[in-house]
This record gives sequence, C-alpha cells and structure tokens, in this order.
Amino acid sequence: MLPRFEVVRRSRPVDLVAPHSVRVDAASGGVVPMASAAPYVAATTDVRGDAALALHLSGHRLGASVEDGSVSLRVTGPVGARELRSRRFHRADAPTQLGITLTGTHLTAWSREHGEWVARSRHDLRDAVDTRDEAALADLRVELPEGGGLAGGFGQLGLRDVRFVTEDDGRPLRDGAALWLSATSAGPGFFDTAHTSVWRWDPTSLDLTHSADLFFRRPDRPGVFGDHAVHVVRVDGRWLVATSTWGDFEAPTTRAGRRTPAGLRVTLAETGADLLRGTHVLDTRELPLPTDGLDSIATWDPHLVRRDGEWLVGFVSARRFFDFHPAVAGGPTLDDLRLLGAAADRRATEGTTLVQVDGGTLVLASDGRDSRRGQRARFPVFDLTMADVGVLDAPYPTNLPWPSVAHVDGTWLLATFNGRTAGGGLLGYGTHGDLVVMRER
Repeated sequence: MLPRFEVVRRSRPVDLVAPHSVRVDAASGGVVPMASAAPYVAATTDVRGDAALALHLSGHRLGASVEDGSVSLRVTGPVGARELRSRRFHRADAPTQLGITLTGTHLTAWSREHGEWVARSRHDLRDAVDTRDEAALADLRVELPEGGGLAGGFGQLGLRDVRFVTEDDGRPLRDGAALWLSATSAGPGFFDTAHTSVWRWDPTSLDLTHSADLFFRRPDRPGVFGDHAVHVVRVDGRWLVATSTWGDFEAPTTRAGRRTPAGLRVTLAETGADLLRGTHVLDTRELPLPTDGLDSIATWDPHLVRRDGEWLVGFVSARRFFDFHPAVAGGPTLDDLRLLGAAADRRATEGTTLVQVDGGTLVLASDGRDSRRGQRARFPVFDLTMADVGVLDAPYPTNLPWPSVAHVDGTWLLATFNGRTAGGGLLGYGTHGDLVVMRER
C-alpha cells in the first residue's frame, strides 16, 4: 500500500504576464503588435501618478486606467464607449503598477499594492467581442503609456488540478532529476477564466518553473479555449492530452428540476510538438467515455494509463451540477472503452487518479467537504471495480485537492493544491490555490 505523507512545501506563483511568455518589453510608449495564439494575455506598467494601458482587438480598444487612485476599465468600439468602475473595489491603496488582463472573455483591470496584484474592475466581453477568434488574435495590439511596460501571455493567480506529466505506463516523465507537472492556471474568476499550464519541478529543491501553456480547439465549434483539468501523456514519442472542457463553462441553469450541462465533457489531443515549452493550440476530438447506467450529464478529470496492451481511463461523472463521483473505464483502445466501475455512492468526489502499487493498479480520488458523513475531506482508495479498499494517509487541504502521486528514486511524492484565493475581494470563486507538496514520512 501507499505510505503516510506529510506536507513539505506550499508555494504560490502569481504572475499577470507569464515570465516565459513576454512578447513586449518596452521603455517607451505606443501601440505595438502582440499577436497571440489564445485570448489569455496581459500587460503591466509602472504607476507614477496616473497611468493607462489598452489592448486593441477586433476594432475595439479595451483600456484600463488609474486616475487619482481610482481604477477603471473603458471599452470603446464601433457602437461607442463604456466606462466600467466597481462601486466597492475601484479605489487602489498606493498602487505601484497598473495591469490589464484578458482571460477568455473576461477583461480585468489590476493595481499592484503592497507587493500584490488586486483586481479593481472586471467586465465580460462575450456580447461585444469574439475574443476567441484566431484571426482577430493574430492582429492583437497592446497600447503602452509613455513610460513603457511589459506585455505577453497571461500567467496565473494560483495552481490547481495538479497532475504529473507521465509516460503511458504511468511513470512520471523525467528531465534528469526534474519532473513535469500540468496544472490549471487560475484566472480572475470562475472556471472560464483559467487555462492549462506546464511546469518543470525539481523534487529535491522543490523549485517550480513555468515552461508552457496549452490551449485547445474544439471539434464542434470555432475558436480557441482555455480548457483545463488535463492529463499530459507521452506515448511512443508523441503526446496525448486528455482535457476537460471547462474553458467556457457557465453556471448551469435549472430545467424541470434538473441541472443542465454546458457541453462539459472530455476531449483528446495528439501531437508531436514539444508541449513542455512554449505556447500551443491543440486540435481535439471527443474521447468517448462509457457512462452506461450512471445517469450522467457530464464528464471531466481524465487520467490515462496503458498497461499490458490495455488503456485505463479514470474520470468523473456528474448526475447533475454539482453531484459527481469517480469512475474507471478500460479497453484495447481509447475509442473502445467499457465501464469497469463507478463509486456512485459519492456525491462530491473527483480527481480520479490511477497509480501502480506493488504490481497492481489502485484508483485514488478526493472526497470533498460536501460529501456524505464518513466520506468527507479525505483521499479514498479504490480497486479497478471502484470498490473501497482504504484511505490515503495524507493531510487533506481545503477545496477539492487531487491526489497526484509518483514514486521517484525510491520515495513517494504527492502534489496537490488548496483553496486559498488571490486577487482581492472583487473576484469570486476560482482564484485558488497554492501548490501543496507532500513526501512520504
């Protein structure tokens, strides 16, 4: 069985402009091209009195400014201009920098105060601009003030949905002594502001370096999406990326007493590109997951392992939002899977993870705090039929942390996350979390 774990590090990288994705670093102002593969970009400038920044996209000027300590957005387009200022959160406290971000369809103005970024105004552009249009993104420009500034791909407010990048047999992919992690890079708000990132991680020093960002095209609609909650797998010299389509997820509506999905399911990308570095937009197809008898309206959290010529896929199935449980499928190919088991007694359990232990395969998951009594705030362990076989002996952080484990150089490691938020009071749920690293005791 797996050993007892203890926390050895909590870390929280916060960057509006991702360090590996800087495209403009100017000492003077002006409007300059900044083509982007995806609608996840940011710009910052120093504040010396008043300051302003803007993005130019599809005939619209998307501006942020700070004037007399008040931060606001101004969206100008063919039908006029609109100024957007939060009644409660617009006032900055001694700002040293101004920032603007576009994350999916959400435009946000930021001020840096006492060493931290604070969101001061936010606006959803979906009714004004098609932010996911690739041709428009190729013509994106950034407007910097006289003192210049920095611009490039959006970074993250926190990291969640952490998984080890693996070989197809489940072993963690190595880069010398280092490992690789995929994560959901939290944006300024709900799931549709986040995207997928890749990180190089040293298991000895525990240093973490942002190295890549992944975005996705859907098989059924145009545009580029920040889909996330993924598993990145190296297979025969190429990559598979199994992805949850959270990138445009909205709060579901109720019809006839039943929560309806927003097309949430799992897709699959295959590529020979170097996904460990740079920015990539990947074409996807549907990954058909069997949900026979589960009364399923949505699936997410894929995890893939190939063993003895067969594929195993762990995932989550939802009866409604938010009532969900883990499941496992298997088959000779990813297009020919059958349901092996489901823990249908759960109602708030996700992060399904397959792990090889002592020559066998176990299934780990995360019982959230909204679970039934006796199934709360813990990491359950199942066999491949999804019968309970135990509980992982590890501290359980806040939110719904995934139990991503790896056996490295004779030691078991666990990488997960918590629910600590960032970015200030304007932003709602979705800005979490810290990377929480555990090691066997």
